[in-house]
Amino acid sequence: MNVSVPVPSVLNLRPEAEQAPTSGIVDVFTYGRLKPGIIPLWVGEGDLPTPSFICEAAAQSLLKGETFYTYQRGIPELRQAIAGYHERVYGKAFDPERFFVTSGGMPAMQIAFRMLAGNGDEVLVPTPAWPNFAGAITVAGARPVAVPMTIDAKGWHLDFERLEKAVTPRTRVLVINSPSNPTGWVATHADLRAVLDLARRHGLWIVADEIYGRFVHDPALTVDGRTPSFRDVMEPEDKIVFIQTFSKNWAMTGWRLGWLEAPPSLGQVIENLVQYQSSGTPVFIQRAGVAAIEQGEEFLADQIAKARHGREVVGRLAETGLVELPPPSGAFYAFLKIKGATNSKDIAFRLIDEANVGLAPGSAFGEIGEGYLRLCYLRKPEDVEEAVRRISEALPRLVA
Repeated sequence: MNVSVPVPSVLNLRPEAEQAPTSGIVDVFTYGRLKPGIIPLWVGEGDLPTPSFICEAAAQSLLKGETFYTYQRGIPELRQAIAGYHERVYGKAFDPERFFVTSGGMPAMQIAFRMLAGNGDEVLVPTPAWPNFAGAITVAGARPVAVPMTIDAKGWHLDFERLEKAVTPRTRVLVINSPSNPTGWVATHADLRAVLDLARRHGLWIVADEIYGRFVHDPALTVDGRTPSFRDVMEPEDKIVFIQTFSKNWAMTGWRLGWLEAPPSLGQVIENLVQYQSSGTPVFIQRAGVAAIEQGEEFLADQIAKARHGREVVGRLAETGLVELPPPSGAFYAFLKIKGATNSKDIAFRLIDEANVGLAPGSAFGEIGEGYLRLCYLRKPEDVEEAVRRISEALPRLVA
């Protein structure tokens, strides 16, 4: 006879672990991922596997026996390649000592928050925002403070008055994600200067997520083929930590490879945190990263072109009269406002069942995201076309 054992009501876990939020994106992904014929536009990745030249670099490294412990900060070749990449993109010299290799963008973010915020501290996060910001802040023991952005016919905007009012004596960090996941908002140089001014006045650190910086669609916001960056306006003494990943530019989401850019004076602290998190990123994965940076510009250009086409196709959803969608200025997401929608998670599940299309519920990106859906359009044109057709047909039923 099987006897069920009751789960203790008091688990005696750390509150920052128990309070780690469940991802609304993963909920929908899990629900529909095995459905035959589904068009999966719910997560932040394209439909192409990693290019062969990147895979071959990893394979060659394995064949050479590079399977031992390595530099905690990253192999010198990759750190130098990252510095060179920044020189090409931002038009100025970068010291390799500013860059620290991590096992993905999320570990880079977690290291940043563990350095900068902890128990009793607050971190300001303009919302709608990628839910992993709040998760990483929470598990570091700090408290994420959502600061709603504003929206008009041209798109989303930072509300500097709200940001200023949100600062308290406990505020330690301000998160800026530009281009934004999920809204596609892109900060102007004026926005970035205003954020820097606020951070300087209050002694705040900035955690800057500019991982979509090469995916820019608005010519007015394009700077030499990229979006405006804090690197254009900051001073050497400004307290900014940048998180980055190989996932988006080079179709490497499954490799778990990223980097942290920070003042070299933080090097030993970051090295220690890497040691206690992962003990360093595998060398063969780092070799793949070198290949991506040094040989991947053509592939990235194709990805950007694909995103721009997808953006134009998805824009047709506004023609249904049931969707509000200011054209996203960057990244590769459309954040759709469904007219009359009150439960975005319910609509996301119904789209899976009734249209066989997977979108992420807007509620996953903060309370202000309720009624929205996020659509990732970095996919082959025929998939985006078909998804738009299916959604357009299903919308009248969903909001009836």
